Amino acid sequence: MENDREFPRNDYSSQKDVDHSPERPVRQNTLINRLNYAHFQDLPIIITFRHIKYSRIISLKAKPQPCKGRELVCTWEAGERQRLCRLGSYKFKDIKVLNGKNMTVFKPDDIYISEEGVILLLPENAWEVSDRKLKRFVCSGVKARMIQSAASFCGELLDFSAESLHLKVSAQPQQTLSWINPECPVMLILNHRDDVIYSEECKVYPHANERMENEFILEPARNHIKRFKNKDFRATREVLIPSPHAIFKHPLTRKITTIRIIDISGSGFSIEENSETASLLPGMIIPEMGIHFSAGFTARCMAQVVHRSPGHEPHGPSRWGVAILDMEIDEHSKLLSVLHHAKDENSFLCDAVDLDALWSFFFETGFIYAKKYEFIQANKEKIKTTYQRLYTESPKIFRHFIYQENGRILAHMSMIRFYEKSWMIHHHAADIHASSTAGFKVLNQVSRYINEAHSVLSVQMGCVFCYFRPENKFPRRIFGGVAENAKNPKRCSLDTFAYFHFSKHAIEAIPLEGSWHMTGMYPEDFDELGTFYEFASGGLMLKALELSREFMNPENWIGEYGRLGFKREKSVVALRKANVLKAVVLVNLSDVGINLSDLTSSFHVIVLDPDDLSREILESALSSLSERFEQKEIPVLLYPLSYADEESIPYEKKYSLWVLHAQYLDDYFKYLERYFKRMGIFNNQNKNNGA
Repeated sequence: MENDREFPRNDYSSQKDVDHSPERPVRQNTLINRLNYAHFQDLPIIITFRHIKYSRIISLKAKPQPCKGRELVCTWEAGERQRLCRLGSYKFKDIKVLNGKNMTVFKPDDIYISEEGVILLLPENAWEVSDRKLKRFVCSGVKARMIQSAASFCGELLDFSAESLHLKVSAQPQQTLSWINPECPVMLILNHRDDVIYSEECKVYPHANERMENEFILEPARNHIKRFKNKDFRATREVLIPSPHAIFKHPLTRKITTIRIIDISGSGFSIEENSETASLLPGMIIPEMGIHFSAGFTARCMAQVVHRSPGHEPHGPSRWGVAILDMEIDEHSKLLSVLHHAKDENSFLCDAVDLDALWSFFFETGFIYAKKYEFIQANKEKIKTTYQRLYTESPKIFRHFIYQENGRILAHMSMIRFYEKSWMIHHHAADIHASSTAGFKVLNQVSRYINEAHSVLSVQMGCVFCYFRPENKFPRRIFGGVAENAKNPKRCSLDTFAYFHFSKHAIEAIPLEGSWHMTGMYPEDFDELGTFYEFASGGLMLKALELSREFMNPENWIGEYGRLGFKREKSVVALRKANVLKAVVLVNLSDVGINLSDLTSSFHVIVLDPDDLSREILESALSSLSERFEQKEIPVLLYPLSYADEESIPYEKKYSLWVLHAQYLDDYFKYLERYFKRMGIFNNQNKNNGA
């Protein structure tokens, strides 16, 4: 284009050339400041052209250079120079400087447009114009991919608001943008570098059907996404005073954003933003976010916006739901500790504990009774050392819950990540003389933890399990009742073991003879084990104990024990006669006393085919495997119970293994709600309310 002097000094008192109502005049010095701010932030200005015969508008982006007087020099942004050749039928219209929801519009006193850029003289006055009802945010470096009916087009995100996105898209050879049908939705994927930060279905507005390059306005098809499976009982939200704040680098604008948190749980929170200036999109992933508390504690997480609820007032705030996708497990524990204590000042999660008081509590409540102490006393110093580290260093594998009043422990429960994706609940004790409800309250606290933690990636909680004696009323009514009422062993199951101690070196080891031998497990052995168990029970035992192909190589999570200075080994052995799989022995080794019944350093024996498998052959197999254990008395859990009875194997007691699938917690909470309703203590789980 040639030097163009068709544009005299303009008076915007007439709205003839203004697309939107001018709000107030902007003096030249303020215009210069705004242009310099755009240069400082590497933001473009918009130079618009109108077709000489039609109303069609084309906009080009240019980068303003520093300005200290009337003259302004701008250079074209990458890719814009090639579009100049298309402007033969267009006349210069005006220049826009974006300023969030508003923009500054002006026509220069003089302008020169070339292939290199634009040189112009600023007018005495410009006008601030309300361009849109929602603030739009300029983006840079956000790659866009638009997919519709197997046709994929690449481009970039230019700007966006909370309700729409503005893209520039190019067609590749053998493509045309006319393939995009505005009557059908498109899938939009946004990337920053290699990270996918948005992937949602959108409505696409009609366009001019340019064949190779065009700009599109897309509107998200929905205000909410389903990140996790729906559940009736969601994690409990707490309103904290003062409110914490979410602080993060916005994944689209790359600017630091701070938003007040309205309420929060261990699995998510809600925030409010002014509807006109909102910058979040349902479905958008925020890779790095800090949840900052006034005390100086900051919990860092990966989060995702899951829903938007528009405000009741036209220009009032909108509420956004945010799900926590991942958080370092120690920081997540600290977050939940704050929330549990805010709900009930007597509830403590992984807080410092007086171990002398805890041991006294275990003995006083009868949790450590005389017969159990027989197996503890031989290793009491090792056990004390182990518990010192578990309770004071708060390692990633362990959680303890204490309910206390005025420093006096009233109830206790703990959990340990004993398998890669399975957490064991144990050591439930309560002082029923001091409080009739403390035992229920600490159980409720553990339940709340499971509900809030299982969806957080680093927690690795596929299921939770515990062992209890069927004759004990409390666990039978609670855990047994949940399994019975679930009526689905794939959600919650019970399996009963015979429990006894195998005395190391008590009998002379008899080597396996003839066709009997032990080997490692082959993939097909796990398949056969699964077929047997599905017929015998159909429950979750194999999932909890991780006896499947998926968990043949447990080195990764077992290494976490080693890094924390704890002992942990797991091996699975096949007992065969010739080529027939007769039994599977799970060998668990850990520090003595991690579980005070030593169930974490034990044998689990599952008999698939009892034919010819005598008690003596089983003892021979256990005898050869017992050399791996430190303790002389090794607990054995034998399944099925009928085999022990048929072979007249004496056992000390029965243990039921209760397993709950973490994706089906509603069954658990529904039962507990009914059970505890009359006691008035199970009232902190919210129903039918959010993600």
